[in-house]
Amino acid sequence: MKQQIQLLIIDPQNDFCDLPENWQGSDPLTGRRVGPALPVAGAHADMQRLASLIRAGKNGISDIIVTLDSHHRVDVAHPPFWVKADGSDVSPFTTISAQQVREGVYRPRNEGALTRVLSYLDELEAQARYTLMVWPIHCEIGTWGHNVHADVQAACNTWEEERLSTVKQVYKGANPWTEHYSAMQAEVPDAEDPDTLLNKKLIAQLDQADVLLIAGEASSHCVKATTEHIVDNLPSKQLGKIILLTDCMSPVGGFEQQAEGFLSAMRARGVQLATSQDVLPSLLANA
Repeated sequence: MKQQIQLLIIDPQNDFCDLPENWQGSDPLTGRRVGPALPVAGAHADMQRLASLIRAGKNGISDIIVTLDSHHRVDVAHPPFWVKADGSDVSPFTTISAQQVREGVYRPRNEGALTRVLSYLDELEAQARYTLMVWPIHCEIGTWGHNVHADVQAACNTWEEERLSTVKQVYKGANPWTEHYSAMQAEVPDAEDPDTLLNKKLIAQLDQADVLLIAGEASSHCVKATTEHIVDNLPSKQLGKIILLTDCMSPVGGFEQQAEGFLSAMRARGVQLATSQDVLPSLLANA
């Protein structure tokens, strides 16, 4: 009997991939090369392996869901949102705590945002999942960096044409007041913005799968957060049908320990770890 094998690809976007120069874009206004804003070491190779898996096993894949990190330029996790006490810019990869904001070490450029930002930071820190990180401006809506890795996009295009189906795209991160690592829910949901709340409909769709393959970037952040929310909220509780494709994901540099801890924790809960080559036979058999 044919199984329903779903493939969830988390944030396979140019800005997260360590692309060689000939894979990078160019700015028609300046003629300058446009490189990835937040490249993850190993991500380009991850995405090439994933694209190969999609091409080889396409007839065995029932559904493909792609999540897309989607940000505005001014965002609580981007440098333009913040200034230091002396009015100077805040550098990427700066962590900001509620206490530092209260002490005036950092403050939002928009002084009217102070109360809301402090409320956000207090709630974020109460969850003890993440400290606010100011990342380089990345996955800005409408830019080359927001686009899907070219090889993965081409493989998905072929799958769509041959299956006469469509890849489901899930956008997350457009609310500038909260971080949104997980494709299932923002770090601090905004009650007035449904897109930040737990996506129960998507989780229910994923739970229809007999096998759920998960790949993408990065294993230390968005893959981690998304998978955790799926595992915590999957209605069937059948965690053994989830397979993390370990050779199709990599951690952000400096966060390798978080990625290793994530994989270990998922294995302990019954989630499977496998490579793209490990799962290819099952896709071929499911054609």
